[in-house]
Amino acid sequence: MEHYVGIDVSLEESSVCIVDATGTIVREIKIASEPEALVRYLDELELSVSRIGLEAEP
Repeated sequence: MEHYVGIDVSLEESSVCIVDATGTIVREIKIASEPEALVRYLDELELSVSRIGLEAEP
């Protein structure tokens, strides 16, 4: 099943929400806003991620 990731980025931490193809929330987490932390988390998911959406504010 395909999954979609939404990331709301802020200076200190990012909120990550993963939903399946039906829109059901699969996982939610707050994680450090560091590229390495985000990549590591997404790599460890073991889910088929189709798209990633990003929201950022100054």
